Amino acid sequence: MGEEPFLLVGESYGGYLARGLVRARPEQIAGLALLCPVGRPVPVLERDVPEHEVLRADPELLAGLDPAEAAEYGEVAVVQSAETLARFRADVAPGLAAADRAALQRMLAGWTLSADPESGPAYRKPALIVCGRQDASTGFAELYGLLGHYPRASFAVLDRAGHNLQFEQPVLFEALMEEWLDRVVEGSGAVG
Repeated sequence: MGEEPFLLVGESYGGYLARGLVRARPEQIAGLALLCPVGRPVPVLERDVPEHEVLRADPELLAGLDPAEAAEYGEVAVVQSAETLARFRADVAPGLAAADRAALQRMLAGWTLSADPESGPAYRKPALIVCGRQDASTGFAELYGLLGHYPRASFAVLDRAGHNLQFEQPVLFEALMEEWLDRVVEGSGAVG
């Protein structure tokens, strides 16, 4: 990473890791965005998450998929459509296929950082925390408690969005990211 300032975006467990990096290098990180981040690093069954709920179902779409793909897509999709399936196939499925399951199991056995990410001084640069209202993986309720540590954070909970909110609510997601980037540029003194 060197010494240059940079922006940091973390998604899911990567959001938890990003918060740990902000604790370690607050001066170097010019802005932080968290997308469906893990709040407390505990197993899914111990998190405050809603039940999986499909708000826009497409049974014909699911019926046309092979059972394995239908299960992977269907277990997280809140908005089932040709568009969200295409994004799932392009953005999520390759990672699932390439994942080293044995390595993931070893990581999950000790995935808590040695220091609580919010145990240091407050992070006073532009931040964004975006959660899906129907995210049955990481939820949204626990994340509200982080706001005291991130006094420059915008916090959004998007309805009709689960753990893949960036393609279930793309217009809102892109608007929030652009606004966050505007705040980062404004705070850096750079002309945007």
